[in-house]
Amino acid sequence: MSQTAKSFFDAQWLSTPEGQLAIDVHETPKHLIVRSAIAGVRASDLEISLCDDTLTIRGVRHLDAKTLKTQTTHVQECHWGAFSRSVILPSRVDPDRVDAKLARGILTITLKKVGMDKNVPVVDLDEE
Repeated sequence: MSQTAKSFFDAQWLSTPEGQLAIDVHETPKHLIVRSAIAGVRASDLEISLCDDTLTIRGVRHLDAKTLKTQTTHVQECHWGAFSRSVILPSRVDPDRVDAKLARGILTITLKKVGMDKNVPVVDLDEE
């Protein structure tokens, strides 16, 4: 293997994988609603942050290490460990009006929209 390829495959980000969350973003006249299926995660293992127009969801899905020692894994498609997802929101929201609920493995984040964008007409001064 060439040195370039070896250094690529030895990159630090490959040794600490982080799962990415699938999300749905919906909009109503007054709210943005973000949903994600995150079965097996407790609310205490989630962190939700809002910075300007970016919503970030971070969390950890734990797998019992004792169970792994007594089992042989044949297929492992589920991501265990840390995960995160950031999304740029399509509308401005009030950071003080964010509600997050976890029910039956579905995380629902409701964000109150603020200040509707407005198109500003351009007056052509040459035509007056």
